[in-house]
Amino acid sequence: MNNKTVLITGASSGIGLEFAKLFAKDHYHLVLNARNEAKLQEIADELTAKHGIQATVVAKDLSMPESAEELTAELMAKNIEIDVLVNNAGFAAYGPFDETSWKEEKDMLQVNIMALTTLTKQLLPGMIKRNSGKILNVASTAAFQPGPLMAVYYATKAYVLSFSEAISYELRNTNVTVTALCPGATSTNFEKRASLEQSRLFQSGAMDADQVALTGYKALMNDKRISVPGFKNKALAQLVRFLPRKAILNIVHYVQDKK
Repeated sequence: MNNKTVLITGASSGIGLEFAKLFAKDHYHLVLNARNEAKLQEIADELTAKHGIQATVVAKDLSMPESAEELTAELMAKNIEIDVLVNNAGFAAYGPFDETSWKEEKDMLQVNIMALTTLTKQLLPGMIKRNSGKILNVASTAAFQPGPLMAVYYATKAYVLSFSEAISYELRNTNVTVTALCPGATSTNFEKRASLEQSRLFQSGAMDADQVALTGYKALMNDKRISVPGFKNKALAQLVRFLPRKAILNIVHYVQDKK
């Protein structure tokens, strides 16, 4: 039996839920985080019964500034060491920047950047001390270019990718690895929350959450620094390196706009 423990944020649905299934199948003990405690407990009970692992639920709203540190404090109080951290929680807001909700965007910055960075800051020293650990940060293909109509979201994912690459390099002489997963459009609750169902981006086709999670899981286990699921997404991530910035802005605006 595997006696390692993984912390997964945003674990109640979508890619986070699929990650929980994959880790449980490989007999990792789980710490599941999201806002919906009842849903998390249902998932924990199901995966515990199916795979004989231990699952701990820590319901925290990571848009609250103190929540990430409260989460790690609770783990310490329960003597739970985290061997793998999956920073999956995140969301987006859609619309011209002058029209979008500042409250929603502040929450987005808190979840997509601050909570991710805080959890990494809190849990990485223990991994380094044990000379063993893995971190997977869920970025996006949005990280590779600016995003008109989702300006703040794209910027947060650019941060996640840059941050992940930098600390991955810093840790190159240890047995701790960092992987940035950069999915494109994925069928989850994400597009509904951001009102993106009718955008050309999602109308052109989206990957399933289980496919994205499996790609990320394999990349994490193989110590890859960056993983982009899907041939189309890989091609687009490379293409932006060769196009003029103005052309990129025009293209991104077009695919994000609603028909």
